[in-house]
Amino acid sequence: MSVANQITSTIKQLPQQKQLLILELIQSMIHPDDFLSEEDIRDVKQARKEISRGEFVRHEDINWE
Repeated sequence: MSVANQITSTIKQLPQQKQLLILELIQSMIHPDDFLSEEDIRDVKQARKEISRGEFVRHEDINWE
C-alpha cells in the first residue's frame, strides 16, 4: 500500500474535527507563504521581480571553492 493510501486510510479513522486539523496542517505545507513574515513576503516578491528581469547569478557561475 502506498504512503498516500496509508495516510488516507488512517485519516478516515479519525473524528471529523481531527480530520479538519490535519487538512489545515497539510494545506499549510502546500502554501509555505503562510509561515513567512510580511518582510519575508516582500523579499520573495522582490526576488521574483529581479529573477524575471534576468538579475541573478547562475549556479554554474559561482566559484564554490
